[in-house]
Amino acid sequence: MARPALPQTEVLITADCWQNEPAAEAVIHRAIEAAAEMADADTEDAELAVMLTDDDGIRTLNHNWRGIDKATNVLSFPALQPTGPVGPDDAPRMLGDIAIAYQTTRREADEEHKPFDHHLSHLAVHGFLHLIGYDHESNDEAEAMESLEREILAQLGIPDPYADRERVN
Repeated sequence: MARPALPQTEVLITADCWQNEPAAEAVIHRAIEAAAEMADADTEDAELAVMLTDDDGIRTLNHNWRGIDKATNVLSFPALQPTGPVGPDDAPRMLGDIAIAYQTTRREADEEHKPFDHHLSHLAVHGFLHLIGYDHESNDEAEAMESLEREILAQLGIPDPYADRERVN
């Protein structure tokens, strides 16, 4: 079986606090590649951007785009997809953007006694799955998305991030 074409991933570090995690960019690339390989989505000739920001930056995004005035760990912004035929001279298709906040990610990893790179991988996978159409608005959607997250993370050698949590209905 041929290996699926992987999307091009640009990682933009916009907050100095990410200097505390020099491997963050490599962690993001590895997580996105694993997710693209295992998810049933067309990512050939596609691009996405991952912005590593701080809590202030993600709070602004959350407020401006979702009307929620607080920091969060990850936000995904799927791109609108072209409706017409794609030609050979077209620019690569944009999957969208992901933003991840350092302080919230660090705090959650510490509180949950998880290695930072495991939690960062999970957030990158979670954000990527949103870009390709997964969601968790209903229990069925959440279970499908979380099941795929578990499989992808297991492929990366990362334990189930949901193991210690009970689903709230």
